[in-house]
Amino acid sequence: MIAKPASIDATEVMLASQGYVASRALATVVFLSLRLGRPLFLEGEAGVGKTEIAKTIAAALGRRLIRLQCYEGLDASSAVAEWNFAAQMVAIRAAEASGTGSSKADLFTEDFLIERPLLAAMRPQAGGAPVLLIDELDRTDEPFEAFLLEALSDFQVTIPELGTIVAPEPPIVILTSNRTREVHDALKRRCLYHWVDYPAFARELEILKSRAPEAQDQLSREVVGFVQRLRREDLFKRPGVAETIDWAKCLLALDVIALSPEVISDTLGAILKYQDDIQKISGSEAKRLLDDVKKEMLAS
Repeated sequence: MIAKPASIDATEVMLASQGYVASRALATVVFLSLRLGRPLFLEGEAGVGKTEIAKTIAAALGRRLIRLQCYEGLDASSAVAEWNFAAQMVAIRAAEASGTGSSKADLFTEDFLIERPLLAAMRPQAGGAPVLLIDELDRTDEPFEAFLLEALSDFQVTIPELGTIVAPEPPIVILTSNRTREVHDALKRRCLYHWVDYPAFARELEILKSRAPEAQDQLSREVVGFVQRLRREDLFKRPGVAETIDWAKCLLALDVIALSPEVISDTLGAILKYQDDIQKISGSEAKRLLDDVKKEMLAS
């Protein structure tokens, strides 16, 4: 088992070893979450690296990553465990055929239990407590938030037929939200909180160089500068860091060495995901923004 970092500096080094360039504030809250055993609640726009932080921590510490992807209508059975009714029916018929019969105690055992993410996170793990990622919590509804309170307060889940299952070692819990709605204060109070914002130019450039090191410095600067300039436009959905990385990799696949209005218009689908935004930026607008980026680069 890999030991947790002993300081904020060590946390920054740990994250950087996996290619995650974190701000000092984010490294601090990650360190405190690991040191205190508190869940970490990350809010921010889509594509700024909230989900990636959980993957990075799991990889750096050699822990299993268990992901609960939230969605509207998610309930306890889908998050904790479900009974395998098909297997139970087969067992009942087999018992009837043999003349032995079956009792409720025979049917509601671990053999017929389908494990879901929350239960899996409470189980003993060979490499230490897992990293539990509860992703996009804002997509669920308030009743599911209330259900999560037990899991995050006492690191336990209850299955009526089996009783309460307590984690032998609390999992490392990361919750994310794109803030499409407010998450209840009762849940937030059980967590450490951090708002993950779009990075400044220098840090986003460092992130891009970490994730796409084969890109030449000039192209990387133009890509980051253009994406940062896009975020100042009135768009339905601004591009995140994930889109910056995707776009750079697309440009590399096309053997592009420098941005041009034509290249930008042809590849806008890598950074913008709504047709209205793409139409707004294509053509002369792409040239105007690129000219602004080059002027800013010359001035700096």
